[in-house]
Amino acid sequence: MSGLFSALGSFWDWLSTILDPMCGPAGLFTLFGSNTILACGDAGWGDEIGLGLKVTIIVALATLPVGLLIGFIVALGQQSEEKSVRLAAGIYTTIFRGLPELLTLFIVYYGMQILIQSALSGLGYNGRVEINAFVAGMLALSVVFSAYCAEVLLSAFRAIPKGQYEAGDSLGLHRVGTMRLIVLPQLIRIALPGLGNLWMNLLKDTSYVSIIGLSDILRQTGIAVRVTKDAFFFYMLACILYLALAVISSIGLGFIDRWTKRSEVRR
Repeated sequence: MSGLFSALGSFWDWLSTILDPMCGPAGLFTLFGSNTILACGDAGWGDEIGLGLKVTIIVALATLPVGLLIGFIVALGQQSEEKSVRLAAGIYTTIFRGLPELLTLFIVYYGMQILIQSALSGLGYNGRVEINAFVAGMLALSVVFSAYCAEVLLSAFRAIPKGQYEAGDSLGLHRVGTMRLIVLPQLIRIALPGLGNLWMNLLKDTSYVSIIGLSDILRQTGIAVRVTKDAFFFYMLACILYLALAVISSIGLGFIDRWTKRSEVRR
């Protein structure tokens, strides 16, 4: 079994190298930066910048589903008939929309360490506990994203006529079936513009994880600046990379928007 996992790991490493958009065989830095400061390998900073790009993308993609799920649950809570649930959901969105993202990151990163350390101390373990920076960064961005996402989804829920729920009841559907077959398709279409804006903000907010040591675009370009003293070049490169991610995201969101509209027409 260990041999199988080793083989799969080697295959993944090979595939990642081949498909690397920066330093792969057909990567941008490989093709156009071989004799520059962005050359891949020991000759330049191509590998480091490419790693930063990967970390930024992975953090954003890992945060998105977690934030959407929490935001959806909070949005449901804001519509609950139970007053205490509505109050708790409202407090959640108020707190995490009101706190600066950087402060939330610090609270999650250091607060989790303190809580876990205290819990383990109570069990007799006094060793030092360190939270994984990726997990802390992803969780911090998720709670911020989910707070804004909940408000977007709440507005979308309110835009769906109550008659849609009654139609599901008349067809004999349970509440889960009504949500999945009738409400969710409309919810996605209505909320997509707002969620698209939140995704763009999330891409920018990933830069905060450099503060806790993750090697994202901003951290890697910052290291390159300190070593080479070429601040303008590398920070302009960071701008270009973030803008490229935004353009690619806009194209992807456009495809999703057209798909939802076609689905609406077919229904």
